[in-house]
Amino acid sequence: MSIDKFGSVPKFGLGTFRLKDQVVMDSVRDALDVGYRAIDTAQGYGNEAEIGEVLAESGIHRDELFITTKIKPDNYGRSSLVASLQDSVEKLGVESVDLTLIHWPAPNGPVKPEEYLKALADGLDQGLTRQIGVSNFNIEGLKQARAILGDVPIATNQVEIHPYLQNRRLAEFARGEGIHLTSYMTLAVGKVMDDPVLQAIARAHRATPAQVALAWALAQEYSVIPSSTKRKNLESNLGALTLRLTDEDMERIAGLEQGESARLANPESARPIWD
Repeated sequence: MSIDKFGSVPKFGLGTFRLKDQVVMDSVRDALDVGYRAIDTAQGYGNEAEIGEVLAESGIHRDELFITTKIKPDNYGRSSLVASLQDSVEKLGVESVDLTLIHWPAPNGPVKPEEYLKALADGLDQGLTRQIGVSNFNIEGLKQARAILGDVPIATNQVEIHPYLQNRRLAEFARGEGIHLTSYMTLAVGKVMDDPVLQAIARAHRATPAQVALAWALAQEYSVIPSSTKRKNLESNLGALTLRLTDEDMERIAGLEQGESARLANPESARPIWD
């Protein structure tokens, strides 16, 4: 499968959050085998070396792959960020990654955005990453990042978006500013599978509720990075790329919004004030 993109970011990739050791190796191996070519990881996931091992043994040419990693808050200092990115690159077994994100804004942390964003830009200048971006940034954080980075593009803001947390204010702002969004936890950790509305839409399209949730995000031009430890689900999820939902389907899913009560990823030490 070639890498279909929204701008410079793949539409569809494999997420590896919470996958470790042999589990992550098996997931990545199966994903590559069924056609995935974009892999999303992070320093904080503790699985970069295992992913690198699978990528090396896969025999897939580097130019056919898109690898994303994220800098964890412990490495935000100007003197440590680039070194940590170099370490990630080595663990992944590549000369550079395709995209590196600041994982969390950590607004109350010891390192301020001006320092860690400029350090991330240093990693770009040194060729350790081909693009940079952010993750879990709110509207104010995106404005600040734009001001700090100047002409350096923000490739994406990776945020939690699923049918129960649709992040509409952030999405509207990002769309108006031309900032791409990547949806993580698009399946709401499996909750979508038991949703009656999504089940009904899936039946009408001879699809799965997971495919419907992913197609809903793709229809809004969000990239998606679902994870799975089951090969059949990895393969099935790819069906979202060709599933076309109707306007009525989209409206029904819009009605599933639950707001902040549905947020799943919310670490107190690193989160911003959500929009």
